[in-house]
Amino acid sequence: MALDGYIDQRVSRQARAAELLDAETEAALARAWRERGDEAALHRLITAYMRLAISSAAKFRRYGAPMSDLTQEAALGLMKAAEKFDPDRGVRFSTYAIWWIKASVQDYVMRNWSMVRTGSTSGQKTLFFNLRRVQAKLARAAAEAGLVLDPAQLREKVALDLGVTLAEVAMMEGRLSGGDASLNLPLAEEGREWIELLEDEGPQAADRVEALRDGAVLRGWLAEALAGLSPRERHIVTERRLRAEGRTLESLGEELGLSKERVRQVEVAAHAKLRRTLEAHGVELAQFL
Repeated sequence: MALDGYIDQRVSRQARAAELLDAETEAALARAWRERGDEAALHRLITAYMRLAISSAAKFRRYGAPMSDLTQEAALGLMKAAEKFDPDRGVRFSTYAIWWIKASVQDYVMRNWSMVRTGSTSGQKTLFFNLRRVQAKLARAAAEAGLVLDPAQLREKVALDLGVTLAEVAMMEGRLSGGDASLNLPLAEEGREWIELLEDEGPQAADRVEALRDGAVLRGWLAEALAGLSPRERHIVTERRLRAEGRTLESLGEELGLSKERVRQVEVAAHAKLRRTLEAHGVELAQFL
């Protein structure tokens, strides 16, 4: 948007107009922030090196992210660097900060490259930002030697050059081959969308109808088998096996005035009757109990 461009230009102008710090001043500002929590010193240090953050962020514009977002991520990296910087190590702040800035912007680019998470391991990050460059370098070297590398050979050389696995190279090639595509995009000359080609993994209509019909038949056979039991046998089987929470032998014994062992014997006899009836229909008792 035009407003984004205006804001980017204003931030860039402010960064270019910021003071240039010498080593002693930057060390003093870093100590003031670290030792006394001096926010004015922190602001001065961050402002002085904002031009470094912006120039580093600009190198990642080719990945399609808005410059304002890249600048914001670079500024976050700069602030992390200021928080952790130790001036007593004798290193200039710019040398230390550039790594934090680059890491922050790279993480942002990888997070927003695709709806499918690209990965954040060291090898995946190396591939994401170097794969195309290394492929081009290896292809040029092969051409100069009069050789032609097929895709498999090129992947092997890339893996060796970057110190990653072949599987990681193949995965990243697929991720970088194209951006995300909407399933609502229309199919050419068909009047349908891609989402309509996705297979429904749920039960199909014919399968549901067949399952309902089979279930009704099985329930009828079970009802027939239960009808062949005595009232006491039917009650014990129903309470023990056909309820969501089956009752214990002891509770049924107390209800019926029988011992636990006698209830068990009645249940076994009832199962034998059910089994005979159901086997006549070609089904097993285990399908129900």
